[in-house]
Amino acid sequence: MSNYFFPKLLAVEALAPYRLRTNWSTGESLEVDVEGVLRSIPPLTAILNPEVFARVHVGEWGNSIEWIDEEFGADNVYAWAKEQAGDVSHQMFDEWMHRNALSLNTAAEALGISRRMVSYYRTAHKAIPRAIWLACLGWEATRPKTKTLPRALPTAREYAALHA
Repeated sequence: MSNYFFPKLLAVEALAPYRLRTNWSTGESLEVDVEGVLRSIPPLTAILNPEVFARVHVGEWGNSIEWIDEEFGADNVYAWAKEQAGDVSHQMFDEWMHRNALSLNTAAEALGISRRMVSYYRTAHKAIPRAIWLACLGWEATRPKTKTLPRALPTAREYAALHA
């Protein structure tokens, strides 16, 4: 099995304005607003034309969303859609690991879960429960140095000193 798994995009439909309805191999149907991305990258501004935007289609193998010669990777679109729906994306989890220099093993130890579950979350194999994301943020805020868990969150001053 590959180190990275991303749901395959099965279908995409343009909605107005600059929203897409996406259907995934996970059985999920998610809407995603891509206007901010289109406006922030100059070569993509042609897609802001409603006629061009309406021509969106699934790329080869379900790994992208395409317009003319431009595309978004399906993994990015999936992450944006999950975040816009109020869920935690695999990208958020992966960024948390990188920001804190955590390996699969150290992230598993920090969260009190198996290495396999960390891998599943990081690669979008499984949905990340809200409680796990809150644990990530709590761990980051406290940065426990020993096996003993803190009894309280640090004050703002203590937090600033931890992250200086």
